[in-house]
Amino acid sequence: MGKVLVLNASYEPLNITSWRRAVVLLIKGKAEQLENNERFIYTDFPLPSVIRLRHYVRVPYKEIPLTRRNILERDRHTCQYCRYKGEQLTLDHVIPRSRGGGETWENLVTACVRCNVKKGNRTPKEAHMNLRHPPRRPYSSLQFELVKHTRGNLNQEWRKYIIGI
Repeated sequence: MGKVLVLNASYEPLNITSWRRAVVLLIKGKAEQLENNERFIYTDFPLPSVIRLRHYVRVPYKEIPLTRRNILERDRHTCQYCRYKGEQLTLDHVIPRSRGGGETWENLVTACVRCNVKKGNRTPKEAHMNLRHPPRRPYSSLQFELVKHTRGNLNQEWRKYIIGI
């Protein structure tokens, strides 16, 4: 039936949950429905697409681990130099390790093998290769899930509640 975006009382994205869990929160009065996808569970009960909690939930900050998988997900499995999408992707250091570039969110990007070899031990400027998007630390791990669930024409009603995607 679909997934439901859960917003905190402050309208910030909090979670993605199943439609069943969302309906339980609505019935218990813990949330209100903001959007629906024009499908109905019962005659007068539309299937929720976006709900908002009635009371603010404090969420502790959680560091997102710097892993190959997370870098690929952040860059949407696309070479940041030539936009190649495929299986043959590597990680490239924007500032090479030999020049003091470290293993950080801001220094690692996804690159195809061809572009990685072409760039070599140079900076993108020296290699005359432009980055499509400057690398940055993701806002939250929820951002990865939101990107996945809003690709193409999926869950378009979520977009007005999401910043930076």
